[in-house]
Amino acid sequence: MKVDRRGLSSFCYGSSIVQLSFSNGGWGATLADIYARKADVLLRGYYGWNSRRALQVLDQVFPKDASIQPSLVIVYFGGNDSMGPHSSGLGPHVPLPEYIENMRKIALHLKSLSETTRIIFLSCPPVNEERLRQRASGIFSEVVRTNELCRRYSEACIDLCQEMGLKVVDLWTAIQKQDDWLNACFTDGVHLSAEGSKIVVEEILKVLKEAEWMPCLHWNSMPTEFAEDSPYYLVAADGKTTLNPSKWTFH
Repeated sequence: MKVDRRGLSSFCYGSSIVQLSFSNGGWGATLADIYARKADVLLRGYYGWNSRRALQVLDQVFPKDASIQPSLVIVYFGGNDSMGPHSSGLGPHVPLPEYIENMRKIALHLKSLSETTRIIFLSCPPVNEERLRQRASGIFSEVVRTNELCRRYSEACIDLCQEMGLKVVDLWTAIQKQDDWLNACFTDGVHLSAEGSKIVVEEILKVLKEAEWMPCLHWNSMPTEFAEDSPYYLVAADGKTTLNPSKWTFH
C-alpha cells in the first residue's frame, strides 16, 4: 500500500495559547493524538505575539508558492492585542479596528494558499483577573488585561468570521460555560489548563464534524494510514485470526 500524506496537515498559528498547546495536557497535543495515522498537527505558536507581528511573517510561515499547502489552519490571535495600551506606545496592544483588519488580512492570505485549505479562527478566551493580579511580576510594567477587553476582541473576531464565511470557535463563551471556569480552566489566569484545553478540542472537533467540507476533516471520517490487516498483529481469542488495532482510539 502506498501512503501519500502530502497536504494532510493542520497548522496551528498563533500566540502563546498555541505555543503552549502541547503542554499541560494541551489542546494541540490532544489533537495530534486524535489525528495520529490520519494527519500531522504542526505548531507555529509564538509567545507574546499579536496580530501585527503575525502579519510581518505571514508569507514566511505560509508561503504561497509552497509545493504542499496545509489542509487546515487553526488561527488564534487576540489575547495580547486586547491588552490595554502602554503610555510608551510599546507593547502588544493593537486597537480593535486594526486588529479586525489584521485578522482579515491573515484570513485572505490563508484562503489564497489553495482551494482546499480550510480555516478555523479561535476567538479570544476569557481571563481570571484575580489570579492575574496575584501573579503580577515586577519585571513587567503595568499590564492591563481584563475579561471585558477579551469579550470585545472575541466578538469582533466572531463578527469578522461571519462576514467572511469563516469557521470560528467562540472560546470566550465556551470556556465560561464550564463549572468553576475561573479556577479550572487556567494555569495562571490566562493560559489554558488541561481542563480548558478539553473545551478547545471539543469545540474544534464540533466545527470539523459539522462543516460541509469535502473531503471531511473530522478525524473519524479520514482514512487511517496502513489500515490493512496483518498477520503480525496480536492473535485473537479464536487462535486463528489477528486483531487489527489501526482504528483503536482512547478518545
